[in-house]
Amino acid sequence: MTLADLNARHGQPGLQFTSGPGGLVYAEIDNAGGVATICLQGAHVVSWRPKAQAEPVVWVSEQAKYGPGKSIRGGVPVCWPWFGPHATDKTLPGHGFARTVMWQVSGSETLADGDTRVRFMLMPNEQTHSQFPKACRVELVATVGAMLRVDLVTTNLDNDAIEIGEALHTYFRIGDIGTATVAGLEDATYVDKVDGGQRKTQRGAVAFAGEVDRVYVNTAAECVIADPDLKRRIRIAKRGSQSTVLWTPWQEKAEKMGDFGPGRHNQGGWREMVCVESGNALDDVVSVPAGESHALSVVYSVESL
Repeated sequence: MTLADLNARHGQPGLQFTSGPGGLVYAEIDNAGGVATICLQGAHVVSWRPKAQAEPVVWVSEQAKYGPGKSIRGGVPVCWPWFGPHATDKTLPGHGFARTVMWQVSGSETLADGDTRVRFMLMPNEQTHSQFPKACRVELVATVGAMLRVDLVTTNLDNDAIEIGEALHTYFRIGDIGTATVAGLEDATYVDKVDGGQRKTQRGAVAFAGEVDRVYVNTAAECVIADPDLKRRIRIAKRGSQSTVLWTPWQEKAEKMGDFGPGRHNQGGWREMVCVESGNALDDVVSVPAGESHALSVVYSVESL
């Protein structure tokens, strides 16, 4: 479908489709409540800023790489149909293939409150079928305004149950990783990937003084990022998710990755982001019975601190 076709069929007041970095196609949203960019490759929410905020809430690196088959450093990558390395075949891409393949726009609308809703459907191909030979329909619905809502819906069209791991791998813009904290995971059990996969219990709010890579299991709790530098709280309220993943690479790993950029104060872009990911991983992978659907839904909002 050409850009002209996309705009004719799915354009809305405050929604247009454009060609952008890497030659990819993007949905550009600008309404009374907020602004956002969504890449059709991966149905990837690249950025989101409520109009009441001077700074974006969803962060994307200034040195992110854009192009066919490349994952974007930042935004809301979709991890599906597995999270992390594949359980049996380590040659397959980490976090699955959903974030690097094309999705099709399947609908759009302007809601009564002025928010913009865009629907995407994953377009399977021979490569994805070889990696996940199950019949299913995968949809992502993004609702953009003063809040951002993302729904990831898996419908099992197969004759047998399917098992999936998944996450919305959201990068948040913060003032500095050394001062931000994350509340809501108190007393939860987590797998500490930085410490050899040991299982530990969270005591108090999470603060950051080095690399963090943790999968908190069996928790449906809302998380809140407190950011004293930007004087705001970011709320992450989820449904259909029993895992929360926290990640910051810290300096050494970020420099090896090479696409975090210098950041606004030339201290490293990694200092200005933290990932709080809502999903189902490890103990919490989801079994979807034949003919049924599973929805992972997250609402992101921001308020003054």
